[in-house]
Amino acid sequence: MTATYPPAEPIWCAGCGHFGVQGSLVRALDTLAIERHQVMVLAGIGCSGTIQSNLGTYGYHALHGRVLPTATGMHLADPDLTVIATGGDGDGYAIGMGHLVHAFRRNPSFTYIVMNNGTYGLTKGQPSPTSEAGGIAGPALDAVTLGLSLAGSTFVARGFVRWSDQLDRLTVAALEHSRAGRGFAFLEVLSPCVIYNDTYPAWEASLRDVDDDPDHDPSDRSGAFRTASELSAAGRMAVGLIYQAPARAAAAFTGAPRPAAELVDPRRHEGAYRELVDRYRV
Repeated sequence: MTATYPPAEPIWCAGCGHFGVQGSLVRALDTLAIERHQVMVLAGIGCSGTIQSNLGTYGYHALHGRVLPTATGMHLADPDLTVIATGGDGDGYAIGMGHLVHAFRRNPSFTYIVMNNGTYGLTKGQPSPTSEAGGIAGPALDAVTLGLSLAGSTFVARGFVRWSDQLDRLTVAALEHSRAGRGFAFLEVLSPCVIYNDTYPAWEASLRDVDDDPDHDPSDRSGAFRTASELSAAGRMAVGLIYQAPARAAAAFTGAPRPAAELVDPRRHEGAYRELVDRYRV
């Protein structure tokens, strides 16, 4: 048996939704029989930024807003590794938003789980990009419709920690998608902060489970966008597997990653380097 790191004890407040995210991740890894030493979990800033310490996998605490480029590098370095990027809505949708847009566009095959609680809990409750606070904060950002609007996206889903059975299924589906080389698996999880933004009742009342809708076709991007947009305009949110590109469509956007050693092999640049040095010698 390969040795792994002993999981740390979570430091979250009692009732924090992040416990549900962690539980679903543990169960998904077990369901798919993924050995912990074959997994790299990266985390961003904020309360969610400690989840990588609790799973017994390899882990890395990325710089503020930089979890996605770091995860992309991990995936390029070892395409056989199961790479899971995690973070909060502040980390991913504020300073990290530019990286999220390009992750959708480039479609690298790893999973990104965003724990959305609508607040900056670690710094005591300021409104995040998904907050409904209004005023200078503006309208809430909807990352699901953003992802659906970008042609490169191949997997867009949203779960709710109180609906644990569905969240387990979505987490498994996201990992299966990325591990099969089908591209970037984006899973937003509604994960309330019981101290600064206890949205358990409000969110549960506003959700619509598209998995239970016989008319919802998760392979239809236009239909998924229309459904998510209409719900958002009505102050509601779609939950479930909102969009997954058919395998043939995903293949059109996703190329097999080249090993990092090949990308940075100094022999590829030796001629240009010597020419540059010779020019400076003149």
